[in-house]
Amino acid sequence: MVSEEKCMKKSKKNTNSQILKISYVFVGIFLCMILYFSYFQIFEGKEVINNTYNKRQEVFEKITIRGKIITENGEVLAETEVDSQGNETRVYKYGSLFSHAVGISTNGKMGIELNQDYSLLGSDVNVFEKVSNEFKGEKTAGNNVITTLDVELQEAAYNALGNYDGAIIVIEPDSGKIRAMVSKPDFDPNTIDADWENITGDEENSCLLNRATNGLYTPGSTFKIFTFLEYIRENANFRDYVYNCQGRINVGDNSVSCYNGIWHGEENVFEAFAHSCNSSFVNMGLKLDMNSFSDTCKKLFFNKNLPTKLEHKPSSFELNESSGEFEIMQTSIGQGKTLVSPLHMCMIASAIANDGVLYEPYIVSKITNHNGYEVNKYKPIKYGEIFTKGEVEILKEAMGDVVEYGTGTRLQIDKYDVYGKTGTAEIDSGDNAHSWFVGFAENDNEKVAICVVMEDMPPGSTWAVPVAGQVLEECFSEEKTS
Repeated sequence: MVSEEKCMKKSKKNTNSQILKISYVFVGIFLCMILYFSYFQIFEGKEVINNTYNKRQEVFEKITIRGKIITENGEVLAETEVDSQGNETRVYKYGSLFSHAVGISTNGKMGIELNQDYSLLGSDVNVFEKVSNEFKGEKTAGNNVITTLDVELQEAAYNALGNYDGAIIVIEPDSGKIRAMVSKPDFDPNTIDADWENITGDEENSCLLNRATNGLYTPGSTFKIFTFLEYIRENANFRDYVYNCQGRINVGDNSVSCYNGIWHGEENVFEAFAHSCNSSFVNMGLKLDMNSFSDTCKKLFFNKNLPTKLEHKPSSFELNESSGEFEIMQTSIGQGKTLVSPLHMCMIASAIANDGVLYEPYIVSKITNHNGYEVNKYKPIKYGEIFTKGEVEILKEAMGDVVEYGTGTRLQIDKYDVYGKTGTAEIDSGDNAHSWFVGFAENDNEKVAICVVMEDMPPGSTWAVPVAGQVLEECFSEEKTS
């Protein structure tokens, strides 16, 4: 009897031990699940919610009224209006003005509407408000996205570009804030659903393409910034450089002419830059170490992604030690196979303006809930020094000469100083060319970097220069600088 009782106690003890072990296993699994979902929510949730294939978005849309997109000055760029029947309509107050930068929330989402989808469909209000809304069968207002874009500056850029295709981007060099971003041709986001079939079927105009970030262009003479930089890096005595331009340079069977065959005569390296002398830059380019030149361009973000969270396409540069003579000649003046985006060129100008230090471009400054409570604030991110201070002084001297006596004299303004480089990029469509201006302007109170590209422009003038001038005029208006 005693033995039987001992066996029962032992059996019960073993059973309890097994139950305890199983409990530990289940608790462990439960904790792992909590950790996994916590990690997923914190680190992966945004990317998954922003994925247009994720059906979970529909769940958020059923319980949340999409948040607003607002400027730092309080101008509402996008908001959802709800009628008496509960029908929701996404309204874009400024129509096509911000079409690419703000984007759209239906069909193929793009712009801020896409990259901030997680924030706009999220709602950081207290749990009591959420429960109360759920109890009443009402949706909760989503978070608001505050953008760095400036309405007046955007309007100035939009109007300056007019009916021409191309892009304009303006960046604050000491922060990376994008103040304006225009791309044309554009579209009206208010009618995108009705126009979708026509827009997507129009491959020639590519209205949905944000040319400021995803447009890749032959840079033309704006690329001479890179050729010039490499030359001064390889030649400590660059100030002794002299070249006698006769309107054309012949190397073997290859020939490159200056614009309209103009004879620039004897010129130093700065005069060659200011006059945008093709012959002189071919002469410089052929003397460069191609491995070093390739390394310089790689460090300046060719053939890789730019340091920014903005969606963009990488620029390309193909010269190397095995490149042929004609390819080197063409690339040195910004022709050939080199392709670059306006965003990329504006970042280069921004770094020069900021003593060689680059800040990563960004377009969202903070997230708030619908009551205005700050949920998240985006601080400027310093990428680092991409030019030495000595190089900046030389580049500023060269870019200042462009405006003082070179191809950009129409940008001589009393209220601020302008530095830049013009460009005319030959294309396959006859005599027309892409017109460029990249540079920056500054006075005691303000500093901005700008890039303008205008597609397929008639020959005979630097079209982008006066367009840049109109935008800079708004940047340095009394209202902006006071």
